[in-house]
Amino acid sequence: MTAVMIGVDPHKGSHTAVAIGAAEEPLGKLRVRASAGQAQRLVAWAAAWPERTWAVEGAGGLGHLLAQQLVAAGVLDVQPKLGARVRLLATGASNKNDPNDALSVAVAALRSPARRQVSADDHAAVLRVWSRRHRDLGRAKNQVACRLHAVLCELVPGGVPKEITAAQATRILQSAQPSGVAGQARGELAAELLADMRRLDAQMLQSKKKLAIAVTASGTSLTGLFGVGPVIAATVIGDAADVARFASRDHFAAYNGTAPIEVSSGNRKIYRLSLRGNRRINHAIHMAAITQIRHRHSDGRAYYDKKLAEGKTHKEALRSLKRQISNAIFRCLQADARQAAPAACAKGPGGQPGNDSDSSAAGSHPERRLFGQATPEPSPTLRPDPAKRTSQPTRRSRRTSQNP
Repeated sequence: MTAVMIGVDPHKGSHTAVAIGAAEEPLGKLRVRASAGQAQRLVAWAAAWPERTWAVEGAGGLGHLLAQQLVAAGVLDVQPKLGARVRLLATGASNKNDPNDALSVAVAALRSPARRQVSADDHAAVLRVWSRRHRDLGRAKNQVACRLHAVLCELVPGGVPKEITAAQATRILQSAQPSGVAGQARGELAAELLADMRRLDAQMLQSKKKLAIAVTASGTSLTGLFGVGPVIAATVIGDAADVARFASRDHFAAYNGTAPIEVSSGNRKIYRLSLRGNRRINHAIHMAAITQIRHRHSDGRAYYDKKLAEGKTHKEALRSLKRQISNAIFRCLQADARQAAPAACAKGPGGQPGNDSDSSAAGSHPERRLFGQATPEPSPTLRPDPAKRTSQPTRRSRRTSQNP
């Protein structure tokens, strides 16, 4: 029986599915309303093709819920840019509508190796939820602080030249003597903004506590790296998810933007700063690097000083340090995956394609150490076995014990 790929273009109000065969010929299409019975309707419609695979565009975004509902049947995550490229190459124009988008998703999932298997939500999803909450609270606090700065400039000559805190703003408002109706209104507005800042401070403290508990429960070794706390660890684990999808530490560095981009032509070999990749992980690595530079006893500061002595600028040395931290994080993620799934790693790294040549035992990096050899991790194939497409995929277990 011919294998069938079903591409789904998800939206907030509806989902459009298109089924194609191995030769990319359309076999059928269906549009369902986003509701409680959306998955049941799609499965009932696709029953005519027992040998089928689902492909959802943006399974980490609008298609997350639908992908999780279909995960037992086997779902592939197709990035939106892949579908857009297929549509453009097929027609030479955009011709964008839901059926064409779903068809492009199916073709991309059928032909492109740049797709990955969707797994059921695990502890990484929990960390992603709370790290996003903490990040949103931080942005809201910065917005309130900027507004409070602007109001204080109209109440106090010169305002507050540096970063403002709730305690500092309280002292300023207590000593300020606004005159006139407008001055009193500004004083009341500043008091309300101050109350908002205190509320956000309390909420950020609570979210950080939840992050610390969740990170400890994950049993990760990331917090053993100097400068990596619960917030940074939760951001990395939540966004990176399964480390096995990265063939090597170079692929992980390209994913988080710490690897330079080659723009060579002919005999000219040129590398430029990468502004691509996951900017959240890139920012987390940046904060870890800044923390290490500020502490002279850290290995990161010694590496940074070494690069400066070699003639590199501050930014160049910082980028080099960020790459080393990325490699160290990748080793930790691999070691955590080995320890969480000992049965899957019992085969050992020998003969696995795409892994780093250097290897060491899991846990070879002591606490607060930054550099060391990479620990390779077997990478599962992105193409499921046709004989097992209808079976439920194995969920990757995670440790729930606390760090020793």
